[in-house]
Amino acid sequence: SLKKILIVYAHQSAGSFNAAAKDAAVKVLTSQGCKVEVSDLYAMKFKASATAEDVTGTVKDAEHFQYGEETMLAWKEGRLSADITEEHRKLSEAAVVVFQFPMYWFTVPAIMKGWMDRVLTLGFAYTSEKRYSQGIFKDKKAMLSFTTGSHESMFSANGINGDMNVTLWPLQNGILHYCGFQVLAPQIFWPPPHIPSESRCSMLEAWRTRLEGLLGETPLYFTPSDSFDGGRGFQLKEDIQEKHAAKKFGLTVGTHLGKPLPPNSQIKAGV
Repeated sequence: SLKKILIVYAHQSAGSFNAAAKDAAVKVLTSQGCKVEVSDLYAMKFKASATAEDVTGTVKDAEHFQYGEETMLAWKEGRLSADITEEHRKLSEAAVVVFQFPMYWFTVPAIMKGWMDRVLTLGFAYTSEKRYSQGIFKDKKAMLSFTTGSHESMFSANGINGDMNVTLWPLQNGILHYCGFQVLAPQIFWPPPHIPSESRCSMLEAWRTRLEGLLGETPLYFTPSDSFDGGRGFQLKEDIQEKHAAKKFGLTVGTHLGKPLPPNSQIKAGV
Protein backbone atom coordinates (compact mmCIF):
# COMPACT_ATOMS: atom_id res chain seq x y z
CA SER A 1 0.00 0.00 0.00
CA LEU A 2 1.08 3.58 -0.63
CA LYS A 3 2.69 5.21 2.37
CA LYS A 4 1.10 8.60 2.91
CA ILE A 5 3.20 11.53 4.06
CA LEU A 6 1.86 14.84 5.34
CA ILE A 7 4.04 17.94 5.13
CA VAL A 8 2.81 20.80 7.32
CA TYR A 9 4.51 23.80 5.76
CA ALA A 10 4.77 27.36 7.07
CA HIS A 11 6.54 29.90 4.88
CA GLN A 12 5.10 32.93 3.11
CA SER A 13 7.32 32.75 0.02
CA ALA A 14 7.64 30.21 -2.77
CA GLY A 15 11.14 31.56 -3.36
CA SER A 16 12.35 30.69 0.13
CA PHE A 17 14.82 28.04 1.26
CA ASN A 18 11.93 26.49 3.24
CA ALA A 19 9.96 26.16 0.00
CA ALA A 20 12.97 24.49 -1.65
CA ALA A 21 13.28 22.06 1.29
CA LYS A 22 9.55 21.28 1.11
CA ASP A 23 9.69 20.79 -2.68
CA ALA A 24 12.68 18.45 -2.29
CA ALA A 25 10.73 16.34 0.21
CA VAL A 26 7.68 16.17 -2.07
CA LYS A 27 9.84 15.15 -5.03
CA VAL A 28 12.01 12.53 -3.33
CA LEU A 29 9.20 10.92 -1.33
CA THR A 30 6.87 10.84 -4.36
CA SER A 31 9.60 9.21 -6.46
CA GLN A 32 9.84 6.52 -3.77
CA GLY A 33 6.17 5.68 -4.26
CA CYS A 34 4.76 7.67 -1.33
CA LYS A 35 1.65 9.79 -1.63
CA VAL A 36 2.56 13.23 -0.31
CA GLU A 37 0.06 15.83 0.83
CA VAL A 38 1.09 19.40 1.78
CA SER A 39 -0.78 21.71 4.14
CA ASP A 40 0.54 25.10 3.02
CA LEU A 41 -0.64 27.05 6.04
CA TYR A 42 -0.12 30.62 4.79
CA ALA A 43 -1.69 29.82 1.39
CA MET A 44 -4.64 28.25 3.23
CA LYS A 45 -4.88 31.34 5.48
CA PHE A 46 -5.01 28.79 8.27
CA LYS A 47 -6.60 30.19 11.44
CA ALA A 48 -4.15 30.11 14.34
CA SER A 49 -6.34 30.94 17.34
CA ALA A 50 -8.24 28.26 19.25
CA THR A 51 -11.75 29.70 19.72
CA ALA A 52 -15.40 28.70 20.08
CA GLU A 53 -15.73 29.13 16.30
CA ASP A 54 -13.92 25.80 15.97
CA VAL A 55 -17.13 24.16 17.20
CA THR A 56 -20.18 24.07 14.93
CA GLY A 57 -23.55 24.40 16.67
CA THR A 58 -24.05 25.16 20.33
CA VAL A 59 -21.29 24.84 22.88
CA LYS A 60 -21.99 22.92 26.07
CA ASP A 61 -20.99 25.72 28.46
CA ALA A 62 -20.69 29.16 26.85
CA GLU A 63 -20.40 30.80 30.27
CA HIS A 64 -17.23 28.88 31.11
CA PHE A 65 -15.85 27.89 27.71
CA GLN A 66 -13.19 25.16 27.94
CA TYR A 67 -11.55 24.62 24.58
CA GLY A 68 -10.31 21.08 25.21
CA GLU A 69 -13.60 19.73 26.55
CA GLU A 70 -15.76 21.48 23.96
CA THR A 71 -13.66 20.40 20.98
CA MET A 72 -13.44 16.82 22.25
CA LEU A 73 -17.23 16.68 22.42
CA ALA A 74 -17.54 18.32 18.98
CA TRP A 75 -15.03 15.80 17.57
CA LYS A 76 -17.03 12.87 18.97
CA GLU A 77 -20.24 14.31 17.51
CA GLY A 78 -18.74 15.37 14.16
CA ARG A 79 -19.23 19.09 14.91
CA LEU A 80 -15.69 20.44 14.47
CA SER A 81 -15.12 23.19 11.91
CA ALA A 82 -14.38 22.03 8.36
CA ASP A 83 -10.74 23.16 8.35
CA ILE A 84 -9.91 21.08 11.44
CA THR A 85 -11.82 18.05 10.12
CA GLU A 86 -9.83 18.22 6.87
CA GLU A 87 -6.50 18.29 8.75
CA HIS A 88 -7.71 15.37 10.89
CA ARG A 89 -8.30 13.39 7.70
CA LYS A 90 -4.78 14.13 6.43
CA LEU A 91 -3.24 13.26 9.79
CA SER A 92 -5.22 10.03 10.18
CA GLU A 93 -4.05 8.83 6.76
CA ALA A 94 -0.40 9.84 7.20
CA ALA A 95 2.32 7.41 8.27
CA VAL A 96 4.82 10.27 8.58
CA VAL A 97 4.32 13.98 9.30
CA VAL A 98 7.06 16.49 8.44
CA PHE A 99 6.86 20.02 9.85
CA GLN A 100 8.76 22.43 7.57
CA PHE A 101 9.30 25.95 8.94
CA PRO A 102 11.69 28.78 9.75
CA MET A 103 12.39 28.86 13.49
CA TYR A 104 10.76 31.95 15.05
CA TRP A 105 11.78 32.87 18.60
CA PHE A 106 13.18 29.37 19.34
CA THR A 107 9.96 27.66 18.26
CA VAL A 108 7.46 27.28 15.38
CA PRO A 109 5.76 30.29 13.72
CA ALA A 110 2.35 31.22 15.18
CA ILE A 111 0.42 29.77 12.23
CA MET A 112 2.06 26.37 12.79
CA LYS A 113 1.54 26.55 16.55
CA GLY A 114 -2.10 27.23 15.69
CA TRP A 115 -2.16 24.06 13.61
CA MET A 116 -0.85 22.15 16.62
CA ASP A 117 -3.27 23.84 19.05
CA ARG A 118 -6.33 23.26 16.85
CA VAL A 119 -5.61 20.01 15.01
CA LEU A 120 -4.17 17.95 17.89
CA THR A 121 -7.62 17.77 19.45
CA LEU A 122 -8.23 16.19 22.86
CA GLY A 123 -9.60 12.69 22.23
CA PHE A 124 -8.41 12.62 18.63
CA ALA A 125 -4.67 13.15 19.26
CA TYR A 126 -4.25 12.44 22.97
CA THR A 127 -6.05 11.71 26.22
CA SER A 128 -4.71 11.64 29.78
CA GLU A 129 -4.48 7.83 29.48
CA LYS A 130 -3.10 7.74 25.94
CA ARG A 131 0.02 9.87 25.75
CA TYR A 132 3.78 9.62 25.35
CA SER A 133 4.90 6.06 24.50
CA GLN A 134 1.30 4.84 24.92
CA GLY A 135 0.07 7.71 22.75
CA ILE A 136 -2.59 7.61 20.05
CA PHE A 137 -0.11 8.16 17.19
CA LYS A 138 2.47 5.60 18.33
CA ASP A 139 2.40 3.92 14.90
CA LYS A 140 3.17 7.20 13.13
CA LYS A 141 6.41 9.12 12.77
CA ALA A 142 6.90 12.88 12.92
CA MET A 143 9.84 15.21 12.47
CA LEU A 144 10.84 18.85 12.45
CA SER A 145 12.67 20.29 9.42
CA PHE A 146 13.59 23.92 9.91
CA THR A 147 15.88 26.84 9.13
CA THR A 148 17.57 28.92 11.80
CA GLY A 149 18.67 32.55 11.92
CA SER A 150 21.72 31.76 14.04
CA HIS A 151 24.89 29.79 13.39
CA GLU A 152 25.24 26.33 14.89
CA SER A 153 27.96 27.54 17.29
CA MET A 154 25.45 29.94 18.88
CA PHE A 155 23.14 26.99 19.67
CA SER A 156 25.87 24.88 21.29
CA ALA A 157 26.10 23.95 24.96
CA ASN A 158 28.44 26.89 25.50
CA GLY A 159 26.88 29.23 22.93
CA ILE A 160 24.87 32.38 23.56
CA ASN A 161 21.53 30.78 22.57
CA GLY A 162 22.15 27.69 24.65
CA ASP A 163 21.91 24.05 23.68
CA MET A 164 19.67 23.31 20.68
CA ASN A 165 18.71 20.02 22.39
CA VAL A 166 17.07 22.07 25.15
CA THR A 167 15.28 24.30 22.61
CA LEU A 168 13.83 21.23 20.85
CA TRP A 169 12.62 19.40 23.95
CA PRO A 170 9.26 21.24 24.32
CA LEU A 171 8.39 20.68 20.65
CA GLN A 172 9.65 17.11 20.26
CA ASN A 173 8.74 15.77 23.70
CA GLY A 174 5.91 18.10 24.73
CA ILE A 175 3.95 18.06 21.46
CA LEU A 176 5.08 15.31 19.08
CA HIS A 177 6.00 12.52 21.49
CA TYR A 178 3.18 13.58 23.83
CA CYS A 179 0.76 12.51 21.08
CA GLY A 180 2.67 9.23 20.76
CA PHE A 181 4.61 10.02 17.57
CA GLN A 182 7.93 8.29 17.07
CA VAL A 183 10.10 11.36 16.56
CA LEU A 184 12.72 11.24 13.83
CA ALA A 185 15.85 13.34 14.26
CA PRO A 186 15.28 16.95 13.19
CA GLN A 187 16.65 18.29 9.91
CA ILE A 188 18.31 21.55 10.89
CA PHE A 189 19.31 23.99 8.16
CA TRP A 190 21.77 26.35 9.85
CA PRO A 191 21.27 29.93 8.72
CA PRO A 192 20.57 29.89 4.96
CA PRO A 193 20.81 33.73 4.68
CA HIS A 194 24.27 33.84 6.24
CA ILE A 195 26.06 31.22 4.14
CA PRO A 196 27.28 31.01 0.52
CA SER A 197 24.85 29.65 -2.07
CA GLU A 198 27.02 26.53 -2.63
CA SER A 199 26.49 25.70 1.04
CA ARG A 200 22.75 26.09 0.63
CA CYS A 201 22.85 23.72 -2.34
CA SER A 202 24.84 21.15 -0.40
CA MET A 203 22.41 21.39 2.56
CA LEU A 204 19.52 20.62 0.18
CA GLU A 205 21.50 17.77 -1.35
CA ALA A 206 22.11 16.27 2.12
CA TRP A 207 18.36 16.55 2.82
CA ARG A 208 17.51 14.79 -0.46
CA THR A 209 19.92 11.99 0.42
CA ARG A 210 18.44 11.66 3.89
CA LEU A 211 14.90 11.57 2.50
CA GLU A 212 15.74 8.47 0.46
CA GLY A 213 16.24 6.48 3.67
CA LEU A 214 13.90 8.47 5.93
CA LEU A 215 11.26 5.77 6.36
CA GLY A 216 13.84 3.32 7.69
CA GLU A 217 15.35 5.61 10.31
CA THR A 218 15.46 4.87 14.05
CA PRO A 219 13.53 7.45 16.07
CA LEU A 220 14.92 9.51 18.96
CA TYR A 221 14.86 7.95 22.42
CA PHE A 222 12.30 9.00 25.04
CA THR A 223 11.84 7.36 28.44
CA PRO A 224 8.92 4.90 28.17
CA SER A 225 5.76 6.04 30.01
CA ASP A 226 5.69 2.90 32.14
CA SER A 227 8.97 4.04 33.75
CA PHE A 228 6.90 6.62 35.66
CA ASP A 229 4.68 5.86 38.63
CA GLY A 230 1.12 7.17 38.16
CA GLY A 231 0.41 6.60 41.83
CA ARG A 232 3.31 8.87 42.80
CA GLY A 233 2.55 11.86 40.61
CA PHE A 234 4.17 10.28 37.55
CA GLN A 235 7.67 10.43 38.97
CA LEU A 236 10.38 8.09 37.72
CA LYS A 237 9.98 4.69 39.43
CA GLU A 238 12.43 4.16 42.27
CA ASP A 239 14.03 1.03 40.82
CA ILE A 240 14.76 2.90 37.57
CA GLN A 241 16.24 5.81 39.52
CA GLU A 242 18.45 3.39 41.43
CA LYS A 243 19.52 1.63 38.25
CA HIS A 244 20.45 4.96 36.73
CA ALA A 245 22.16 6.41 39.82
CA ALA A 246 25.72 5.47 38.79
CA LYS A 247 25.34 6.63 35.19
CA LYS A 248 27.10 9.75 34.00
CA PHE A 249 24.17 11.34 32.12
CA GLY A 250 20.49 11.91 32.86
CA LEU A 251 17.83 9.97 30.95
CA THR A 252 16.71 12.81 28.68
CA VAL A 253 16.85 16.60 28.39
CA GLY A 254 13.80 16.92 30.64
CA THR A 255 14.24 13.94 32.96
CA HIS A 256 17.88 14.75 33.62
CA LEU A 257 17.93 13.66 37.29
CA GLY A 258 20.24 16.58 38.06
CA LYS A 259 22.98 15.03 35.90
CA PRO A 260 24.61 16.33 32.70
CA LEU A 261 22.24 16.05 29.71
CA PRO A 262 22.78 13.10 27.38
CA PRO A 263 24.64 14.77 24.47
CA ASN A 264 22.64 15.47 21.32
CA SER A 265 19.73 13.28 22.40
CA GLN A 266 17.19 15.56 20.68
CA ILE A 267 19.29 15.91 17.51
CA LYS A 268 20.62 12.41 16.75
CA ALA A 269 18.97 9.02 17.05
CA GLY A 270 20.67 6.21 18.93
CA VAL A 271 22.47 8.35 21.51
